[in-house]
Amino acid sequence: MKNLFLFIALIISTFLHSQELKNFTIPKNYEKILEVKGDLDKDGKEETVIIFNTNIKTKSEGLERKFYILKNISGNLKIWKENSTIIIDSKFGFYPTTNELNVMIKHNCLIISQHFFTNSRHSETSKYTFRFQNGDFYLIGVQHQLDDTCDYNVINEVNFSTGKVIIDEDYSTCDDEKTDIPKDFHKEIIHKFTTLIKMNGFRIGENKFKIPQSNKYFYY
Repeated sequence: MKNLFLFIALIISTFLHSQELKNFTIPKNYEKILEVKGDLDKDGKEETVIIFNTNIKTKSEGLERKFYILKNISGNLKIWKENSTIIIDSKFGFYPTTNELNVMIKHNCLIISQHFFTNSRHSETSKYTFRFQNGDFYLIGVQHQLDDTCDYNVINEVNFSTGKVIIDEDYSTCDDEKTDIPKDFHKEIIHKFTTLIKMNGFRIGENKFKIPQSNKYFYY
């Protein structure tokens, strides 16, 4: 009898959920660039994530990018979540052809990785991990890397669930006469985060916290 009640509750929940979500149709003049599938809410069913170049021009003369997280309900794709603030535009960076985007679903998490050059030798790579919990998607992990072919390689990582933060900075030079090379820096700490950031409230680069016993900040 208990299993019957649970089964009925699941059917009712699915029905109500399907009534709330809007049907998905590809917006006019949107170009699909990526599509991945995987279970994001641990219900045993795959969600579909589709990323588009929109028809909205940006300051870099590229196109704004937007992604949709879709649920398959009774054979129909319905919009569960949508976001246009996390993925950089199609031409952001010094070399547009190397503006790389990778999206995957792993361990029930949505992982968005991006790579671009800011000049001929300096690149940035970022990875943002979001997990569905407590009724919404939250940012649970960040990895950010700054790489210069001559001067430095900096990797910052944070796990918001455990609070573990890793700062790793390696410095060098291609100039044999240069003597003022910064010292390498490595630090691992536990930082308390009072609240997690929701995916649709996250803006890249607008968050930071201070690294103890240093003049450095962790930006994300």
